[in-house]
Amino acid sequence: MNDACQVDFYVLHDSSQSAELLACRLALMAWQKGNRIMVLAQSEPQAERLDTLMWEHPQGRFLPHARSRPASPAPVIIGTITELTDGAGEVIINLSQEAVPRPQRFGRLLELVPANDAQRQAFRNKFRAYRALGLKPESHSIE
Repeated sequence: MNDACQVDFYVLHDSSQSAELLACRLALMAWQKGNRIMVLAQSEPQAERLDTLMWEHPQGRFLPHARSRPASPAPVIIGTITELTDGAGEVIINLSQEAVPRPQRFGRLLELVPANDAQRQAFRNKFRAYRALGLKPESHSIE
């Protein structure tokens, strides 16, 4: 168990910004550093959109990925929070409105906060939940 999970909230401020595209960019950066990544979608339709986006974004780059399958060799796995397991990856990118259970088992947790004010309350609750676990989440503004 990793008691030093780094939790970062990436806060989008413009409704034209896409959390899904940001997830692709962050997954590419984490993969280039040699990490295994799991991207958690809010729903199956969002997981399907992410699968399509990862074939196209970032442009000019290939991001090896797969939909959630047991023992997939792909470095980036796309699934939902119900498919999250202990060995899911070193980096978890969470697009769902639910807090990641037992986040300490991962090295890094990236929470992507949409610009939509109606959805932000769920992310505020997640921020408090992680703090209650003794983690020290940090916020980063994405302009």
